[in-house]
This record gives sequence, structure tokens and C-alpha cells, in this order.
Amino acid sequence: MRALIHHGPPGLAGVQVAEVPDPIAGPGEVKVQLKYAGLNHRDLLQVEKRTPTDPSVVLGSDGMGLIAAVGEGVTGFSVGDEVIINPSLGWLQKSDAPPKEFQILGIPRDGTFAQAIVVPAANVAPKPSYLSDEEAGVLALAALTAYRALFTRGNLQAGQTVVIPGAGGGAATFLLMMAKAAGAKVVVTSRHAAKRAKSLELGADLALDSAADWQQELGGQIADLVIESVGPATFAKSLSVLRPGGTVVTFGATTGDEVSFNLRSFFYGQFNLKGTTMGSAEELREMLAFIERHQLHPVMDEVFLLTEGRKALARMDEGEQLGKIALRMEA
Repeated sequence: MRALIHHGPPGLAGVQVAEVPDPIAGPGEVKVQLKYAGLNHRDLLQVEKRTPTDPSVVLGSDGMGLIAAVGEGVTGFSVGDEVIINPSLGWLQKSDAPPKEFQILGIPRDGTFAQAIVVPAANVAPKPSYLSDEEAGVLALAALTAYRALFTRGNLQAGQTVVIPGAGGGAATFLLMMAKAAGAKVVVTSRHAAKRAKSLELGADLALDSAADWQQELGGQIADLVIESVGPATFAKSLSVLRPGGTVVTFGATTGDEVSFNLRSFFYGQFNLKGTTMGSAEELREMLAFIERHQLHPVMDEVFLLTEGRKALARMDEGEQLGKIALRMEA
């Protein structure tokens, strides 16, 4: 079968289409014939870390398709069922932190940028019937990450104010839509005027230029919750608008891994700082029920063929996308 793999030089230079063995479902597993898969910033981060001596691996974490085979002992799924892939491996129940065996699908384990994949049966869920195939194919990683950040870790309540730096990406758009659906006031930031405008269309109450003085624009420290995925470029500003006793939840570092802030101001502010990443199968089920109840749709940017995978990754690397990028698997 065809797949988009990484092998050889790090980064996009090692991304290529190749023929790989068609996987076979073992006990407790299902084989999914994939129709669409979604790109995530994780794909770029992972290929940058690889070396020429690493074995080839199929990229990708998100996907949607049809059950093609069920392994011994699998119940609840039949051949032909429409499902989405849950990329969160080995994490079944909601908890403060994932278990030691937790992994995210796609490096080191073969991922979803292929015509088929085999995963544990616990890592598929019925496709939400109201979503299109391409919408379902880009859903799980970003939406699950956003759901856990907002509700499990951030404990967002109706009427609160949440600030979301870095509007326009897949997780950020889910954060915006979920927070509004939960009855929160939402402030987003972006350096791109088009992304600020789109965020307002999606329901944001205010969209700030990332270069602005956020505290001045907002009139002080008003945020009950900030969901940080940018890092050094915005972290100090995020703290500057957080009310005393407020919370920052962070799950990304697109502008770098290290931040600095005034520790005295932090503890005098009684601030809370929490990390998060992905989520459990239990939280995935909660997220699916939440988005179906509110009829939320992923914001789609562009759909590429599997053979255009490197081009699709380059678009995401340039940071110009607005919403999710999908790959379509050719027959």
C-alpha cells in the first residue's frame, strides 16, 4: 500500500511517498481502510528530531475510514463501520497525567498517512454522523487536546473569560468554538489580520494583534484562563492579563521550549500553571458527545492528495493555514 513516510535526512527533506507492507490486524486490533487523515504540528516537530539512521516510519496521527478487518477478541465493531482514529495510545481512563505506556500515534509507531492502519480496538470510535469524512479525518488530536485543556485541566465555567494566543491553527479553532459553546467570553490573538477576522466570524468576542499591549487592550488582568500553545513569544503577555488566582494551561511551544517570567509576581498573583497533552479515551468520548451536542465542525483549510503530502506539510510549516489541513487517500 502507499504511505507518506519519513526516512533519511531530518525535516521535510526526508518526507516521501513509498510502498509499505499492508498491515494485518492481530488479537484485540482492528484494521482501518483510511479515507482521510489530518495534519498536526506534531508531524513537523517529530520529523525535525529524526536522524538519517532512524528506520522509516509512516507519519500521521489523525484519520477516518472504514473497518476493514477485526482481530480475535474484538467486539463492538464490524467490517464496514465508519470510525475515527484516537491517536492517544495506552491511555484509557481520565487522570491527572497519562500512564507510562502512553504514546501518540505516528512516530515511533506507524501512523495514519497511509491507505490502511492497524490499531488497538480501543483506539477507534464511531464517526460522528453529522461530520463529513474529511472533517472527521482531522478531528481527534486537536479536538481532544483542546477539550482536555479547557475542561479537565482548565476547569472552564460558563461566564468566565478565556484568552487563546495563536489563533488560526487546528487546536486553537477548537478551543475557540468549545469555549464559546460552554458559555465563556473568548479573546484570541494573532499576528495575522485574516486569522483575527476568521476568529471573530467563529464567535470570538475580541481578536487582538499579537504585537499589541494585551493588558492595555483588555483593560487590565481579566482572564480567568489562558490556554497557551505558543511559548516564549506570548507567555509573558499571557501572564500579564491573568486575573489573581487565574490559570494558565499549556500544551505547546511553537516558538521555543524555554520561557522566563517574574517568579515573585507569579506567586503574589496566586497563579496556577498546568501542563497537558492529548487526553484519554474517556475524554475522547466526552469530547465527541460535546461537539455533537453543540454541532461543532472543524474549520477546514485545504485538502491534499496523499501523494502531495510533503506540499501539505510545507503549507503548515509556513504557518499560513487557517484551520485543519487534510490528506485524502487515493484508491
